[in-house]
Amino acid sequence: MTVEIITPEKKLFEGETSMVKVPGAKGSFQMLNMHAPIVSTLDKGEVVIREMNDNELKFSVNGGLVECKNNKIVILVEE
Repeated sequence: MTVEIITPEKKLFEGETSMVKVPGAKGSFQMLNMHAPIVSTLDKGEVVIREMNDNELKFSVNGGLVECKNNKIVILVEE
């Protein structure tokens, strides 16, 4: 699946991933390939992305939004 992390200033990440974990407003959750469509607000916390080579990237966020649709995840964060 494709993931983008976007701030008002720039795109922090774009690439193919096997798993994304986000700090949802009602609790942390993860999205895998072919996840059902979802839109959620994000709390302060850590976004974890597992790349296709199993390398994990971590991004600290202060809140934002996530949308997952048609195997594409877009994460909009404040910073």
